[in-house]
Amino acid sequence: MTQSPAIPLPPPAERRRLRESQSLTQAQVARRVGVSRETVRAWETGRTTPRGRKAQTYASLLAAARPSAAVSETVAAPVPGTPLTPAQAFDALYGLCAPALVRQTYLLTGRRELARESVERAFQLAWHRWPEVAVDPDPPGWVRAMAYECALSPWHRFRARHRHPEPPPADPADRALLSALLLLPPPHRRTLLLHDGLGLGLPETAAETEASSLAAANRLLRARAAVADRLPDLAEPAQLAPRLAGLATHARLRAARPSSVRVGSERRARNWTQAAVALTAALIGATTFTVRTAPTQYEPPVAPGTTIQGVPPQAAPGPLSRKELSLRKKLRKAAANGPERVQPEPK
Repeated sequence: MTQSPAIPLPPPAERRRLRESQSLTQAQVARRVGVSRETVRAWETGRTTPRGRKAQTYASLLAAARPSAAVSETVAAPVPGTPLTPAQAFDALYGLCAPALVRQTYLLTGRRELARESVERAFQLAWHRWPEVAVDPDPPGWVRAMAYECALSPWHRFRARHRHPEPPPADPADRALLSALLLLPPPHRRTLLLHDGLGLGLPETAAETEASSLAAANRLLRARAAVADRLPDLAEPAQLAPRLAGLATHARLRAARPSSVRVGSERRARNWTQAAVALTAALIGATTFTVRTAPTQYEPPVAPGTTIQGVPPQAAPGPLSRKELSLRKKLRKAAANGPERVQPEPK
């Protein structure tokens, strides 16, 4: 009898990415493999390694998400042993994380277009800052944090598109769950999605939301209580986690191509550079004009007049006398031009 070859187990750094690409939580993987959620978390962090039949079950479960990754690797590195270029590494990261990240962002906003735009903007920032992202210990977490920040930005409320709600999910249960999520405050909604939806631990959730572990725990408890008030059948976290994963899967959202994202990032950076150059040139021109037209010495302003005590006011000229009127009439008649007017001759 021929025995099927063993499926290689991916490294710990890739296990969580493969799970998230299928929109699976740690609890769902634990039920399929037959272990606890803490065990799956230990496998993903590299603290322990699965063995025996459970290792093969776990590897086959992760292998279901590897065709897309294998395609990215084939495109990225056609020659074995050749290091990936930045564009190839970015495309591999995008193909692995973008589809699941769009579905997750949809749960935060309830808007499909906003979810796609936020993920695309997050990857554009990642490509613009690729030297930093490439050496980050968790590149998917870096992009996810940026996508969540873009999706929850309060500036979206001023957009005309944001004033018109998108059609809700067709399933009444999914529609009720999405409505309950959107009623939560954004920090509580994000904490609930990270912890119960993605299966992150409380320390990882607190670090990604930039909060203390105590604050993240309080947000998580309040979010669960708010959802349980509206949906009593989801009072238990074990029941809420698969429903969140199912709601994200039913959204059927697609991400853009990685090449278009890279081109958009480069075009955006080029436009910002041109705008900065134009603004700098305008400032230089305005400064030069001001320097050329500004006075070279200080001229103090004329002080306002003040009243002096004891000096009588200046009187206005009165009416002319007969002698003065006769003289003015004579001068007007005998008006002369030339030196005689300037130097009159004596008589």
